[in-house]
Amino acid sequence: MKKNLPVDASRLWLWGTHACCSALQNPKRHCFRLVMTQSALKELSLSRENLPCKAEVVDSAVLSRLLPLGAVHQGIALEVAPLSELPLEGLRDKKEGVLIVLDQVTDPHNVGAILRTARALEAMGLIITERNAPPLSGVLAKAASGALDLLPIWKVTNLARTMDELKEYGFWTVGLAESAPQLLSKEDMPAKIALLMGAEGEGLRRLTQEKCDFLVKLPTAPEFSTLNVSVALALALYEIVR
Repeated sequence: MKKNLPVDASRLWLWGTHACCSALQNPKRHCFRLVMTQSALKELSLSRENLPCKAEVVDSAVLSRLLPLGAVHQGIALEVAPLSELPLEGLRDKKEGVLIVLDQVTDPHNVGAILRTARALEAMGLIITERNAPPLSGVLAKAASGALDLLPIWKVTNLARTMDELKEYGFWTVGLAESAPQLLSKEDMPAKIALLMGAEGEGLRRLTQEKCDFLVKLPTAPEFSTLNVSVALALALYEIVR
């Protein structure tokens, strides 16, 4: 049985082809250690001379022992530093687009899938809270399929205060809620939107809903309106940007 190793907050492991290659190509990501199987090194055609850190070639079993139990590494893992936190003020000069804001979405697979969709549909970035959000580490990075190193992410302490700041920066705060009176497809959307998504089951918290400029919903069946949060985000974001 694999023992739990001490956690070093200044370092974390990423694994999987897309997550690792995206991090290797990100000039803002500090890389400490790259570990690969011979087959992955050959398949990915990585030039050792151009890598930000030395590549160690090991067999798959050795690689698996470096990572959490069950990690699907595809023959590659990368030890990195967390990305530097971004100042929220950087959003002030954005002219248009959709910013995704998550209200206590805690599942790393869902947040990773949201990142992947947000990057594919050209959202301007993602806001998550310091608490009640998953760490930006290996499980999330694998689900994001490289988007963790391609999409700006802001961490905030107080979501209500952050919403006030976003309004000062010209954003309209739009909440996706099952109880909303209006369908998303029937609403004329402003050019600069902060789209707020809540956790599955609970949805957006009451205070978050109250601070939204308006609420919208998706046209789901009344008798079965529940959707996975990452699926709901994909549908909503596509409707807004199409």
